[in-house]
Order: sequence, then structure tokens, then C-alpha cells
Amino acid sequence: MRKYYDEILRISGNVVTVKARGVGYDELAVLSSERGDSLAQVIQLEGNQVSLQVFAGTQGVSNNDKVRLLHRPMQVPFSESLLGRVFDGSARPRDERGSVDGKRVEIGGPAVNPARRRRPDKMVHTGIPMIDIFNSLVESQKLPIFSVAGEPYNELLARIGLQADAEIIILGGMGLRHDDYLKFRQTFEQGGMLARTIMFIHTAADPVVECLLVPDLCLAVGEQFALQGRRVLVLLTDMTAFSDALKEIAIVMEQIPSNRGYPGDLYTQLARRYEKAVDFDGAGSMTVLACVTMPGDDVTHPVPDNTGYITEGQFYLRNGRIEPFGSLSRLKQQVNGKTRDDHRSIMDACIQLYASCRESREKRDMGFEMSEWDKKLLRYGELFEQRIMDLSVNIPLFEALDRCWAILAECFEPAETGIRRTIIEKHWPQAAS
Repeated sequence: MRKYYDEILRISGNVVTVKARGVGYDELAVLSSERGDSLAQVIQLEGNQVSLQVFAGTQGVSNNDKVRLLHRPMQVPFSESLLGRVFDGSARPRDERGSVDGKRVEIGGPAVNPARRRRPDKMVHTGIPMIDIFNSLVESQKLPIFSVAGEPYNELLARIGLQADAEIIILGGMGLRHDDYLKFRQTFEQGGMLARTIMFIHTAADPVVECLLVPDLCLAVGEQFALQGRRVLVLLTDMTAFSDALKEIAIVMEQIPSNRGYPGDLYTQLARRYEKAVDFDGAGSMTVLACVTMPGDDVTHPVPDNTGYITEGQFYLRNGRIEPFGSLSRLKQQVNGKTRDDHRSIMDACIQLYASCRESREKRDMGFEMSEWDKKLLRYGELFEQRIMDLSVNIPLFEALDRCWAILAECFEPAETGIRRTIIEKHWPQAAS
């Protein structure tokens, strides 16, 4: 086999096509042109025609330039020196510090064998009552945050990373604005978290192919730390930008489009990343939280729609709050029965009463007469939104449970809450008795 290929058949966008054999999908290549060497990745194989996505773009590339195939996929160096560092989508330093030396780890590998996984049963405390009480996050869970442009989903993600009881935080930014990246970095620096945080940041100005590499870089590094026994939390934002990058490359490759122009393998591409979340038997764990923006607040859009089939629930962020209706953690039953004996009772009672409050608000807005019960529900709804739902609330789980009891006692009689008498007798605030 020739070492160099100097016959480029086609240049389309940032994709070049050459004739070659014995090449594997996702393998790397080096394109040598007048501007120097550029890294490229195999994105399509069709007979002996190999399509390569050039990381730095194809400006200045000619048909006579040389391509050298490396016959290996993208690798990332792994060592403790990664902690506290910021890299781009090609794992190059973005923080103006030197490169990292370490064991080379291939990215984009298969998910862990289910036989090696533990059943998820450990809660990840975040200090956010709407998560900790009502939709508990569990180690090795994969959960998306569904939101729309303009909502503070990146702020929420940064706060979870800052407060979650994880040993290592890995942030993967895709299509980020520069000021969003700076906000993440500033938040972790001010919170004293930067020393145990790793960032792989792709901005809107960076090559598209690097956007596709960011989740794989994060998950490959996170998996290695988890194998060492660490509890890792991977934060990804925004998976819609990742999917749009897939779409852009599919259009360049003239693939037959599927729903709304996205490639037909969108589900597979998303699942390859989400399914990397794992709790190793005898080692650590990797939990994945990912932001998914919904164009037009449309949950049937292909990206959130496919995501919902893969993940274990979702958080809805609307009007600056995590919505109690629609948000769901399918694994919360694995942990909220082990926290405190009143956790599930408070969770059910507060949500049921808040649903009744919304009905009373509709009656009030339509001009119907308000009963004393309606007035109690309206008062409860105001307090619940201020003291529990507001994202600025930052308290531990047990304190949040006690606060819920205080709100109930301020608005209702014990029998009106629907909570079992044995639980009420143990936890009802004494001053309200």
C-alpha cells in the first residue's frame, strides 16, 4: 500500500475525496498542502473512494496535495495532568499551556458491556431542590435538559457541575459562544472547582468536525477516570449543535436526508454517546447530563425526540425554572427511598398540591369565585415557587425537605396534605401543631 495518496478526486466544502483501500471509518489522515499539514478524519467509505473531513478547512488545498493515512482513530492523551486544563475539539490546549503527555486512549469506542455494569443506586446531590427532591439524579444516569434559546440552561449546567458531589467534572462545549465558555470557566474558578475540571470547548468559529469530536473526547477521558474508581460527571452542551454538525456534513456528502434534513443515523449517533454512561462493578462511575435546545420549543423536533428514546428521563427548563410537570428521572425510585423516610411522601404531596394550585389559578383568571381551599392553594403555589422552584435556591436535600414541610404547615392543616399520619406525626413542624 502506498504511504501517500496524491490524487484528490473532489473538494466539497471541508471534505476531500481520495482513492484508497484498506481504510477504516473514523481513522485519521494528514493532508499536506502549501499551508502545511492539516489533520483530517475519514467520514465516508464508498468502494475505493475515501472522504475526509479536514479539521482546518480546505482553503488553499489543491488536487495535487498529498494525503497520508494514519490507520488509527483519534486518540487523546490521558493522565492526571488533564485536570484543570482547557482543550479544543481536537484535544489541543486552548489555555495557552503546554501539551499533555500520557497514555494514548482511542475515542469513540463501544459502550461498556452490560455485564460489567452495576445497577444504579447512588444519588448525586446537586443542592437544587427541584432535582434532589422531585427528580433525583443517579450515578451513571444519562439525562438531558430540554430547553429553548434564551433560557439559562448553561448557567444551570455550570451550577450543577459546581455543586454536584462528583470527584471530576468534564465539560464538553459544542458551538459555544466565547462568552458562554468564559462564564463556565469563571464559574468553576470562583467556585474552586477548576482544579478537578477538564474542558473540551468547541466554539461556533471552530471547524465543524471538531464539534463531533467533543463528546467522544469527554467520554473517553471520563471512562478512564471511572475505571480508576473516580465518580465522574460529564456535562455536554449543546447536543442540538452536535446534531446540526452531523446534518451539515451529511448535506456536504449528499446523503439522503431524513426528518428535517438530519441524517438517517441520528438516533445511532446520539445513542453511541449517551450509552457511555456507566457505573463500573468494582470501580467508579460516569454520569452524563446534556443540554438539548428545542427549536421553536418543539419536543417533536428530531433531536429531543430521539434523545427521549435513549435517555432515562429529562428535565424541562422553562421560564427560568425546572418544570415539575414533564420533568422525569426514571431512576429516582432507586435512591429516594434510601434518603429519608418522608422523601417520597413530600415529593408526591407537593406536586399534587401544585397541580391543584394551577387549576385554581385558571379558575381565578377566568373570573370564577375563589373558595377558601382555592385561596390556600394559591398561597401554597406562591411559596412553593419562591422557596423551592426558584433556581437561586441552593440548599442540601434534608434542608429542602424541611422547607417543604414548613410551606405545607404554613398553608394547610395536616389532614389536607394527603400524607400518611405516621409520616406527619414524625415530621410536621412542631411550631405549626
